[in-house]
This record gives sequence, structure tokens and C-alpha cells, in this order.
Amino acid sequence: MSAVRSVGVVGGGVAGFASAILLAEAGVEVDLVDAKPDLGAIGSGITLQGNALRVLHRLGVWDGVQRLGFGFDTLGLRAPDGTVLAVIPDTRTGGTDLPATVGMYRPDLAVLLAARATELGVRVRTGVAATALAQDGDTVDLSTSDGESKRYDLVIGADGVRSWTRAAAGVELTTEPVGMGIWRAFTRRPESVTRTDLTYGGAAYIAGYCPTGEDSLYAYLVEDAQDRSGLSPDERLATMRALAENYGGPWEDIRAHLTDPSRVHYTWFEEHLLDGPWHRGRVVLIGDAVHCCPPTLAQGAAQALEDALVLSELLTTHDSLGDDLWAEFSSRRLPRVRAVVEGSVQLCRWLLAGERGDTQALIGRITGILSEAP
Repeated sequence: MSAVRSVGVVGGGVAGFASAILLAEAGVEVDLVDAKPDLGAIGSGITLQGNALRVLHRLGVWDGVQRLGFGFDTLGLRAPDGTVLAVIPDTRTGGTDLPATVGMYRPDLAVLLAARATELGVRVRTGVAATALAQDGDTVDLSTSDGESKRYDLVIGADGVRSWTRAAAGVELTTEPVGMGIWRAFTRRPESVTRTDLTYGGAAYIAGYCPTGEDSLYAYLVEDAQDRSGLSPDERLATMRALAENYGGPWEDIRAHLTDPSRVHYTWFEEHLLDGPWHRGRVVLIGDAVHCCPPTLAQGAAQALEDALVLSELLTTHDSLGDDLWAEFSSRRLPRVRAVVEGSVQLCRWLLAGERGDTQALIGRITGILSEAP
């Protein structure tokens, strides 16, 4: 017995597609819409820790992730001049049969998930925006920009930090800047990069990189949040290169490949958490729509995937969308997500204040939580 027979999903990120895949596997009719015309055209690199890989394995896309991504089991710490300070074995939070971490090109992951969903019969429509929601107690109508209006048992809002679904459902949530901005660049991987290395301090708060494939990586530099919107693409590239000049070791090889302005992006770190029920009637929010945080623990995608896993499990094992289902969903997700959001923000606050903080204890505590099944 399933609590739902038909579900509309708004948003084609990892949370939306994971939900669609798992529900379709269970025989639920699923439609997914996303306002972006090409889901594989946006993004650079993504870091997937073991608990994310555990869900991707369950989704049936692990072979593709393993083939296209770059797996590793250690984390390096370096001084600004490139000197290796420590190489730390990373915890395999997804179990011993999976790597501790895989870096990959985000559009590649999007294509894998979309293909798997389509294979299972999910009706995927890109370039189509949600425009209206209307609930009558037993069903919810979802209208879209292509003129369609369809009735579902449930609508899942997985449409990101600026969620349209959240606003349409009447959920108020304030997104706050953390005080840091991040430069990201996607480029070629030099042979000197075989894992994530982090440098804390120097000209930036954090300088790091993650291999995303045999021939690619993404590199990032974290600074005080600034208004960089007036910079041209060439100026953005020059600014990131100038900041990177302060770092040695593999950064010298990376800088040689930082030549494409279109591959350089700048965003602010933000955070929010909906500390209460994530549903309103027959509309439920997951992923960045209800929780976002700085990537200091590299858990954004992982927590979105876990949301989808738990929600889909409950929807396909309960008889109805009753209070018991939503209470269990909240009890299994909210404490775990809160720990990740608060921990991620705390790491930023220590850096901004120039405080050492007990980073090792914080990361150890979060790792212990994430090693348990969601």
C-alpha cells in the first residue's frame, strides 16, 4: 500500500530527481517539471561524500557516478606555500564498499539522474515553470507555464533556495548571508591533484580544489562577501587568478589552466533552515527549499538526497498522508539537517572571527551522525 498514487515534482536538482526515481520504482505516477531548459548545462563541480554515494547507489546510478567521477579516501591540509601539513584518512560515511568521497562534474550527475528517471517512466518536462497551486484537502492541482493543469495526490517542492513552491504554499523562510563569498572555477585537472586539499588562511579564508574526473577539477577560494556583480567575465577571471597567486603547490598547476572566463563564478554563502513541518497540506518541501548552508562540510547535495530517500520510503510504506507520516519525516530529517546546517555555519563563524575553534571535534561529531543511515 502507498500513501500516494500520483506525484508532481517541481525542480530538477538532485532532490527532485531522487524523489521521482524512488517513487517511480514503487509504481507511483510521477511528473517532474523544471524551469531551466537544459538540466545538464548549469553548474561546475560537486563533492559527494559517502552518505550521498549511498543514496546514489540506491537510485541505480552508481556505475555512472563511478565511471564519470573521481573517487578518493583522504583529505590533505596544506600551508599557503603548498607544503603538506597532514594527510587525513577520510571516513567512509556510506559504508566500506563505497569511497569516502567522489568529485564529479555536476551536469554529468544531472544527466545520469534524468536518464534514470526517464527510464523508469517519469514524465520529465524542462523549460516548464510551475505557475499555480490549489489544494482541496484530498488532492492538489499544479498548473504550469505550458498551459497544463493536473491533479496529484502530492506535490514535492524541490526547487532550490529561492523556491517558488515554498512561496506558493505560504511558507515564510528568511535566507541570510553568512558573510563569505566563494570563487569557483571548473578547469583541467593537473596530475598533482588526486584528492581534495584545503588551505585555511593566507589571502583567503579557504583555498581548495576537488578532482571531478580524469581530466577535470573545480577549484575554489573563499573571501569576505563582496559585491562582485559589476565585474565583467574577464575581470572575474583576473580577480580569481590574482587571489590564487597567493597559494603554492598544485595551485601553480591549476592557475596555468585558469584561462576561460565562462568557467569562473562567484556566489555568497547563505543559510536557512525551516525549523518546523516541511509540508503544508499536500505540498512538501525538501532540499535547499527548506535547508541550505555553506559548503564547509560538503553536505548540501547529500542532505537533499537523504530527504528524498526518507520521504519516498515513508510515502510508499504508509497507507495515507496522515500526521504519523509527517511526524516521522520530521523526526528523521530535522535533527540531522539541523546538525549539518549549524555545524557548517559554525565553521564559517570561527574563520570570520579568526578563532581556532574545535574543528576536529565538530567534524568528528557530524561524521558520526552521517555514518548512520538517515
